[in-house]
Amino acid sequence: MATKKKKKTDWSKEVFKVLKKADIRQIAYVPDAGHTSLIKMAVADNAIKPVSLTSEQEGIAVLSGAWLGGEAGALLMQSSGVGNVINMLGMANECRFPLLMLVTMRGEWGEFNPWQVPMGQATETVLDAAGVIIHRADDPAEIAETVEAAAKIAFDSGRMVAVLIGQRVVGFKDWTK
Repeated sequence: MATKKKKKTDWSKEVFKVLKKADIRQIAYVPDAGHTSLIKMAVADNAIKPVSLTSEQEGIAVLSGAWLGGEAGALLMQSSGVGNVINMLGMANECRFPLLMLVTMRGEWGEFNPWQVPMGQATETVLDAAGVIIHRADDPAEIAETVEAAAKIAFDSGRMVAVLIGQRVVGFKDWTK
């Protein structure tokens, strides 16, 4: 079977502009291929503090503390990390800390790794059950606008909001070649 990796688009640059416009000062992340460009831009930007995490739930604590210190932030993670944040979402919800999460999806279109499928299929349901407002972006042209709308809800109303960036946008890996 020929590799059918979708051509990556430059949606990350537009999303980064949106994050800057929203005055995001901290980007917490677990390294992820789907967020590589955003992470590199955050690292290169002197106005944003990139925070590399060992696990996704640390990001909620980091960004809650950032908010208490007067700074807005965003959490970048893969759908497989959503299972790691469930307990911490309760704290963010109860304290009404705004939380903006950008989640690159796995376990969907063209997934090669069976370990990614269960959480990828459950991500939206799990986040919804935890009280997170969910926006989905499956078209690269709509991602920046979707992130902008999500940031507005998160920071203007103290809500948890996740933008799920579909695997069709990020592309799938084929490590058999």
